[in-house]
Amino acid sequence: MRRLEVLAVEGIPEVVRGDVVAELIAGATTVRGPALSGGDVVVVTQKVVSKAEGRLVELDPDDPDARRSLVESHSVRVLRRRSELLISETPQGFVCANAGIDLSNVAAGHAALLPVDADRSARRIRDGLRARLGLEVGVVVSDTFGRPWRRGVTDVAIGCAGVAALVDLRGSADALGRPLQVTEVAVADELASAAELVMGKSAAVPVAVVRGVDRTWLRPSSVAAELVRPPNEDLFR
Repeated sequence: MRRLEVLAVEGIPEVVRGDVVAELIAGATTVRGPALSGGDVVVVTQKVVSKAEGRLVELDPDDPDARRSLVESHSVRVLRRRSELLISETPQGFVCANAGIDLSNVAAGHAALLPVDADRSARRIRDGLRARLGLEVGVVVSDTFGRPWRRGVTDVAIGCAGVAALVDLRGSADALGRPLQVTEVAVADELASAAELVMGKSAAVPVAVVRGVDRTWLRPSSVAAELVRPPNEDLFR
């Protein structure tokens, strides 16, 4: 029987600049569980990574001009504007609201910026867990994005290491034996969304473990290289 487990990691303290995220995860999973196993995928929220990497800036939440200026300064281009909402492309290649800059779950008067390179952040966490626990795990750095044409938000991967960002099924057969022509599965996004179901938005649980993933997914990977659609393939930019 195929089965996945999604397990919340509790006991992660408030993260500050200079903290080693892998050390915090190793400590929490060793003391309170779930104990990590080889082949697990550890999903870590962007906010934790940004705090540890010092990606917080001062911002008056009541000053819309300051917020707009901050968003524009961290955007390659602004694609749409509506009141205080900007849809922009970030230097990392993401198209999202307000350049991914977030005021939730950070100290008042501050905003969190995206990690400079979330793939690199994921690799650093993965290497740190290997060094501390002697285990090979995958790591996904997740963030909350809205979606065109659909209401609501969901978590997606902005960085990953040791687990596929994209699984290409083109050329394989469907359940009726017909060859698949265009199917590519955003596995890292699906893992990020699954993890969010146990982390929530206000429960102070920034890490989760997804257990039981297909072992063929465990490989070198990159969100930037595999998931970010280049502009020449984008019908809407």
